[in-house]
Amino acid sequence: MIRFSARAALAAASLSALAAIVPAHADPVEDFYKGKNMNFLVGVSAGGGYDIDLRLVARHIVKYIPGRPASVPQNMVGATGLVMANYVYRVAPRDGLTVALIQNGLPTYQFVGKEGVQFDARQLQWIGSLAPTVETMLTWKATGIRTVEDAKKREVVAGSNGASGITYMYPMLMNEMLGTKFRLVTGYPGSGALNLAIERGEVEGRNNSWSSVKSSKPDWLRDDKVSILVYSGPRQDDLPGVPNLDDLITNTEDRLVTRVVTAGNRLGRPFAFAPDVPAERVNAVRAAFVKMLDDPEFKKEAAAVQVDVQFIDHTRLKAVVDELFSVPDHLKERARKYFN
Repeated sequence: MIRFSARAALAAASLSALAAIVPAHADPVEDFYKGKNMNFLVGVSAGGGYDIDLRLVARHIVKYIPGRPASVPQNMVGATGLVMANYVYRVAPRDGLTVALIQNGLPTYQFVGKEGVQFDARQLQWIGSLAPTVETMLTWKATGIRTVEDAKKREVVAGSNGASGITYMYPMLMNEMLGTKFRLVTGYPGSGALNLAIERGEVEGRNNSWSSVKSSKPDWLRDDKVSILVYSGPRQDDLPGVPNLDDLITNTEDRLVTRVVTAGNRLGRPFAFAPDVPAERVNAVRAAFVKMLDDPEFKKEAAAVQVDVQFIDHTRLKAVVDELFSVPDHLKERARKYFN
């Protein structure tokens, strides 16, 4: 009995020593992210709404990711976000260290068969989006173009990043569906350049998201320099008297085509991982996104840059993409022409 007790005591002591060495609650996600850099990529230039959202989220979400990696926001500019999306899908390591802020028109690019798409939006692992996007068409008030009816009466020069993307598609859609007379001047490298072109009188108007207008050019609104002709997306209490695009389009199939072209509104500015990122890391980052929304510092900074938060979770983002890919072929063909 004495010899057995000694052995038992020795075994117990060994187990205690081992427990002191091995953490009681080892977390493989924390172990992976600890001490690493986490890359947050956006496919457009600095200064616009996408860039603001990217840097806001990158600064705060890492506080809630196990292991607290360092955030590294980066702009990978090209083809209105397509270069970045292709890179994340085809080249970047699928380890959970690269998060993409997807330009919200890109799933529609894929759906209509736009050349150059090298990703499948249905396979992306969505994380979340801060809010749906409200798209507007605005004009410099001094031009005298203050309503949709005004834009039907004479040619209006509108600026665009290129012959694709929402800054091009939105005024072209208005031309077909409403009879406006926008003439597009393309080639502006980013939102900041477009805004400067309006202020210099190079162009008379542009498409822009409502949140971007409020966050990047609050003086335009404060000093009553621009007119918002129309908007699309959720109803906005702070756009009284401005018509919603859906209300101006009376034909049912025209509305459905418009819904395809503006599908990105319902995605907002969505963050995503590529396929094959381990599920436990994806889930941890999704949970961190939700926790971030209640962070007092995040809320304060979001309010300061006029970012409205109406969270869209990953299940709703997936549902929007799935709905898009269920649209009948004849309507897809009608929508295709907006995606040169």
